[in-house]
Amino acid sequence: MANEARSQVNIKLISTIRPIDGESESYEMLLTGQLLEKAGSMYLKYEEVQEDKTIRTTMKLGNEQALIMRAGAVKMRLPLNIIEQQTGHYESEFGSMPLVIDTKKMTYTKQAISGDFHVQYDLLMGGQSVGNYTLDITFTEVQ
Repeated sequence: MANEARSQVNIKLISTIRPIDGESESYEMLLTGQLLEKAGSMYLKYEEVQEDKTIRTTMKLGNEQALIMRAGAVKMRLPLNIIEQQTGHYESEFGSMPLVIDTKKMTYTKQAISGDFHVQYDLLMGGQSVGNYTLDITFTEVQ
């Protein structure tokens, strides 16, 4: 594509889940992915393997709106909007579930080929909150 800039990046992803009932849990992943600039928007793409299944993730980054899309073993569309609640969905082998995402905080800072994206949101299923989620992502260009 003519208007696309692409860079290889190292990604540090920390995900924290605080369920409504139960223990808070965090996990950290170090991944390699791509940072794309396309039509004035920044996208972060990476793959992760969980239990021998590949999940491809594409994130559209922003300060007030962002989007997390996952495909492969897990299919998910998670729109994030600091101004209003959004609806998304999660699909697995057990079926599809509609989600409501209530974004509490979101920041995105970018230098040349590095940056940080932080988001905190509540996830609701069937009108009930299932927990508070925090995602901290730092990416730097592969040297």
